[in-house]
Amino acid sequence: MASSVRGRVGNLPLDLTSFVGRRREVTEARRLLALSRLVTLTGIGGVGKTRLALRVATEAQRAFEDGVWLVELGEQRDPELVPDIVAAALGIRENSVLSPLQLITDLVGEQKVLLVLDNCEHLVDAVAKLAETLLRTCPELRILATSREPLLIGGETTLRVQPMTAPDPDRTGSAAGLAQYEAVTLFVERATAAVPGFELTEDNQATIARICHKLDGLPLPLELAAARLRAMSADQILDRLNDRYRLLTAGSRGAPSRQQTLRMCIDWSHDLCTETERRLWRRLAVFTHGFELDGAEGVAAGDLTPDDLLDLVASLVDKSILIREEPDGVVRYRLLETIREYGLERLADAGEKDDLRRRHRDWYAGLTARAEAEWIGPAQPEWITRLDREQANLRDALEYCIAEPGEAEAGLRITNAVYLFWLSRGLLGEGRRWLDRTLEAQGGAPTLDRVKALCAAAVLAGNQGDIVTGTEMVDRAREAAAALDSPEADTLVEHAAGHLAIYNGDPERAVRFLDGILETVRGEEDRLRHVSTLLGIAMAAALLGDTARATEAAEEVLAITELHQESVYRSYALYTLGLALWQQDPSQARPLLEQGLRLSGVVDDLLGAAVCVETIAWIAADAHQFQPATVLLGGAQVLWQAAGNPGVMIPELRDFHDECEQRARGALGQRAFEAALRQGAGLTLDEIVAFAVGDEPPPAEATTRHPAAELTPREQEVADLVARGLTNRAIADQLVISQRTVQGHVEHVLSKLGFTSRAQIAAWVVEQSHDPPA
Repeated sequence: MASSVRGRVGNLPLDLTSFVGRRREVTEARRLLALSRLVTLTGIGGVGKTRLALRVATEAQRAFEDGVWLVELGEQRDPELVPDIVAAALGIRENSVLSPLQLITDLVGEQKVLLVLDNCEHLVDAVAKLAETLLRTCPELRILATSREPLLIGGETTLRVQPMTAPDPDRTGSAAGLAQYEAVTLFVERATAAVPGFELTEDNQATIARICHKLDGLPLPLELAAARLRAMSADQILDRLNDRYRLLTAGSRGAPSRQQTLRMCIDWSHDLCTETERRLWRRLAVFTHGFELDGAEGVAAGDLTPDDLLDLVASLVDKSILIREEPDGVVRYRLLETIREYGLERLADAGEKDDLRRRHRDWYAGLTARAEAEWIGPAQPEWITRLDREQANLRDALEYCIAEPGEAEAGLRITNAVYLFWLSRGLLGEGRRWLDRTLEAQGGAPTLDRVKALCAAAVLAGNQGDIVTGTEMVDRAREAAAALDSPEADTLVEHAAGHLAIYNGDPERAVRFLDGILETVRGEEDRLRHVSTLLGIAMAAALLGDTARATEAAEEVLAITELHQESVYRSYALYTLGLALWQQDPSQARPLLEQGLRLSGVVDDLLGAAVCVETIAWIAADAHQFQPATVLLGGAQVLWQAAGNPGVMIPELRDFHDECEQRARGALGQRAFEAALRQGAGLTLDEIVAFAVGDEPPPAEATTRHPAAELTPREQEVADLVARGLTNRAIADQLVISQRTVQGHVEHVLSKLGFTSRAQIAAWVVEQSHDPPA
């Protein structure tokens, strides 16, 4: 899988709080998952579907050697982006003309993978379509979904998640007896976290039983109620619940009872906040999938001082309105989706929604403008990770620009700035879609931002090998630039045309275009355009065999990027310089490529790592080191795949790849060649880098043997029959058990032995017995 090159398989988050109860549901969900390739956990909001799914996935990890992957859909709104979101969760970079769905199916293939699709209800049609396609094309894939309604596709098994068990308040019994109820256990554990020393006693047992009953055993309201113990007694909480119940029942009789209960809890929590906290709550709801303090200051603070804002945010965390997270070592906050939707309703009721959405857009326009201005500088890695964290908010800001009349020009400015992030992260497909949508919404008026966006779209298309669309975009940009009569617009068009010519296999034309604007960009303050023009010239010259010109241009880039402590373009300059020197002086080229490879890791640039590893493989093949060259080809292959790219896109370089592969296969023989490829493809990114730079040899292929003692007697019996070539139906007939039971045993055997196929089971049985089966 994609992220295996980073040394991990799967992306399940670690639990920050204890998992309470749900033993029956966990067992049943795992049983269903062994029998069905699609299991959907359904139930109302706040009932705990997500937490249950994560627990099931965590306990099932051993059965999925190629990874268990969480895809969070709750913050997404665009059905067309569902494949992109899934691809991003799997670590796929869209450096390919192939659709995200095709990239996913190519990556998963026949690997044993579990996808956890969380919060599908608002995208149910798009998720159902994607799930059905994946299940039809990826035979070993299983999907665990959470949704308020089933996906309704063939083969789906649903498990309705009920509220936690709660006591009858009129028959409480003893405190020890109450502890058997899941709702009580959850409330007491969260209460203890809120108020150390809190415990269930004979004095408070009746009150707690009534709280759990009134809240219908729903985990979310129970956790919110427990948090209130910081400021109230259990009796005061119960009194507030009673008051709010009557109000809501009278006001919304048509709603399902449990939705009334959940809304009651949120209303109640809202009423317990101060007016200043309520105002901040509704304003923070404008953020999608979280925010950082500077964002809250810029969008939602109003006249609050930074210190006052921080105090209010901390208070909302204490009251379980906000969730505090710490990705990448940076503190972020987010609202649960149910609480965020409630806040948005309050924002609309207060007449502030339009103003806050505009302020949200303006703040993110400023954030991306700062990122663009500081891209060639020491803060580049931090900007890349920051924009990565803010993708959901950026999408929401762009949606606003597209939907609101007269705002599309601002959308173009955001896409032009985020283009750098999309390019560095390999999110080319998503970048092209946003550029297309904002260009269409803008309507065609010739502006400098429109020219810039068309040129960005052309470069992204060229990176994916879509030369036809790239050429069309350059032509449209040239037409708009002519209407503007702007030298800057003309420079932008020539720059894009030059880079597109490289991907079109015409380096001579590329040099003409880029040489024509070089002196102009040298005199501008835009370091990015200066550096990218030089890099284009260096690459085109290297492809033409003009080593002197390639070296001159690349060294100018290195001087600029070293001065400003930049990483991405410095690594590309080192690669291009190494490529130019490769055939002339391999001993001089290889250290440059190794340095570029190390720099690529600084910004997690898998595409940059892939091109460096590829070229080092070609150098090794030229030295007749065909076995290590093939291992490197295998490593490059997995890096290309992880970057969402089918391989080398520039025609001249693709020829070098094919020649290297043919020579290595001829020298090693087919079996040894394929073994070396597999060895390289099985390495992590760190292992690939270590091997490529000569620090250490690659680890040998795993040859783990598994003791028969791991299997139960029945599982051993099933394994023996599998080795004899019997189908599940034949095994069921022979053992007088159901076919589903046989399937479950086979799944257990595969999981325990770490295998992915029945053939591996058969080989293992033979190895254990040292006697071929009849």
